Amino acid sequence: MAETFKHIAIDPDPLAAYFIAPAKQVGDLLFLSGQAAIDESGAIVGGGDFDSQLAQTFANIERVLAVAGSDLSKVVKVTIYMKDMSHFPKIVEARKRYFTAPYPADTTVEVKGLALPELMIEIDVIAAV
Repeated sequence: MAETFKHIAIDPDPLAAYFIAPAKQVGDLLFLSGQAAIDESGAIVGGGDFDSQLAQTFANIERVLAVAGSDLSKVVKVTIYMKDMSHFPKIVEARKRYFTAPYPADTTVEVKGLALPELMIEIDVIAAV
């Protein structure tokens, strides 16, 4: 049996210029594209400020989840890409701030670079709908 794929659209969509879907739904699962510190107009938020970038990234995740009929409580998997692992303690604090027990599965990796040089962090999630 073939699964039905549903495109999740947001408006405005700052990722449209990069030909990236904000999210795709397959059955009861929602797969978000990597979210970063890019505001609705496509501008980078918090250049050089990890805390501002982290907050904007989670705001973007919450926005896409809401449009798709989900929320942070339904996130089952998180993958975090960051350019500097020295910020890892802030990730631990963010988990407590944005999620509740039982916490989602998580992978956190340090990367050499992200799609735009000013970005310090990118996060993608899988959530139930």
